[in-house]
Amino acid sequence: MMKYLQKLGKALMLPVACLPICGILMGIGYALCPSTMQGGDMNGFLNLLGFFLVKAGGALIDNMALLFVIGVGVGMADDHDGTAGLAAFASWLMMTNLLATGTVTAMMPSIAESANKTLAFNKIANPFIGILAGVIGATCYNKFKATKLPDWLSFFSGKRCVAIISGVVSIVVAAILLVVWPIIFGALIAVGEGIVGMGAVGAGIYAFLNRLLIPTGLHHALNNVFWFDTIGLGDLTHFWAGETSADVTWSLGMYMSGFFPCMMFGIPGAALAMIHTAKDNKKKVAIGLVASAAVCSFVCGVTEPFEFGFMFLAPVLYLIYALLYGIFTVIVTLLGFRAGFSFSAGATDLVFSATLPAAQNTWMIIPLGIAAFAVFYVVFRFAIVKFDLKTPGREDDDMEEEKKAVLSNSDYTEVASIILEGLGGKDNVTSLDNCITRLRMEIKDYTLVDEKKIKSAGVAGVMRPGKTSVQVIVGTKVQFVADEMKKML
Repeated sequence: MMKYLQKLGKALMLPVACLPICGILMGIGYALCPSTMQGGDMNGFLNLLGFFLVKAGGALIDNMALLFVIGVGVGMADDHDGTAGLAAFASWLMMTNLLATGTVTAMMPSIAESANKTLAFNKIANPFIGILAGVIGATCYNKFKATKLPDWLSFFSGKRCVAIISGVVSIVVAAILLVVWPIIFGALIAVGEGIVGMGAVGAGIYAFLNRLLIPTGLHHALNNVFWFDTIGLGDLTHFWAGETSADVTWSLGMYMSGFFPCMMFGIPGAALAMIHTAKDNKKKVAIGLVASAAVCSFVCGVTEPFEFGFMFLAPVLYLIYALLYGIFTVIVTLLGFRAGFSFSAGATDLVFSATLPAAQNTWMIIPLGIAAFAVFYVVFRFAIVKFDLKTPGREDDDMEEEKKAVLSNSDYTEVASIILEGLGGKDNVTSLDNCITRLRMEIKDYTLVDEKKIKSAGVAGVMRPGKTSVQVIVGTKVQFVADEMKKML
């Protein structure tokens, strides 16, 4: 399971690489034009420029699920063929249309009578469904790309049948989600209702679950309980209505305040830890992926570019990340810091919410922020180094010595032939992939592998992570060898 998650994490790096530009544009845009977030008139060139940049960045962040559809589809396909991306997109269209609120309520009118169930399907076009569609597209491609159909259906043989099969699978998955999705959504709302009376601890549990559910999009269920008036709470709506804690039955702002030190200062601290622990030759790559995401989080509270950059590469670290949110929310609630957001917990919303009646001790963001930065940095750095977590810039296939590996034979066909022979022949190889420097194979019988024979091809080394896995370190010319091996297979 962990191996599959890491493969998914690597596939997600393709669409995640699109997000830094989003963070830069939105961070600058919100700084130039706060009214984009808070409402009001836009006056002057800088305001208009800021609005323009926010919309440009929003084109990516608002359609992040679609980036995941195509990125996961292509990234998890055995040979990264665009056909898998097309199949994934077909799956996405199928599921999001079948599970759209209008479609669902037409088939099952009783759902329209439940606000919670309706809300569940209103939020169906989320990153989880995007990733699921990508997995469906890639899996169908890997299994059916070589399918041979009868002569009268031969036009749909091979890769042409992949999108069709993906569509059929998506119909089945949509039918399952039609029943399961509102149940999960409703259960989360019930959990939210259950922790409302737990005070600061309840706020901490909510913050923890909020972050933990980001990958699935189900955090909207909890947000609906705590931020809006689903059960008579509405922390966000009452805060921005100009009320105070005297007007409600809880400490107004307690379900928003804890996010500010984490998003404004904690994420930059965690990002710095990732940069410091990245391999020397990959620090620039790590900076490119996480630095702009940290700035975006500080300015406007958009955290997805940072979170999706590591949550699947290092799921244990993401669990720790969510726990830190919970802990800081408990501390912030007890200390009496209160701020609110209409968009997210960034510096822009902090500035505007500080003037509202429910705001309290907003000056405390400085000591709380310093503490969050330090704690996130120390915890992330310790966890990454201690457990050798594969955060951006620490992937196994990016080692400097592998990049320096030089293939001793320039006849790629001969090299591929020798390697294949050393693997026990083509009948012993079940799959072939490659990264920047390595061939990655799955095999049937590990006893047939002859490492000495493989090394005689002039490769830099052979690794065997598992009984059915073999990795051959070729160097930067690995793509040419992989192409020849694929022909032989």
